[in-house]
Amino acid sequence: MTATAVLRVKFVGGAHMDVTIEGTDVDEDELVDHAISALATSSGMLRARHGDRLVVVFARGVAAVEVAPRGAVL
Repeated sequence: MTATAVLRVKFVGGAHMDVTIEGTDVDEDELVDHAISALATSSGMLRARHGDRLVVVFARGVAAVEVAPRGAVL
């Protein structure tokens, strides 16, 4: 089973980028927890996809992370 999550990464400079992360043998909540843990330290990094490109997001430049909503937004 492969879980996929879409994250909107907001950078310190004000820009943002939507990236997709994937993980095997985990559910979506565990995958998001892994991403947050990876970006919680100043030396952390996260491998993700932006379209067809592999990108690495370094925690030092990240100001916030939003998780794409599942279902209706109230």
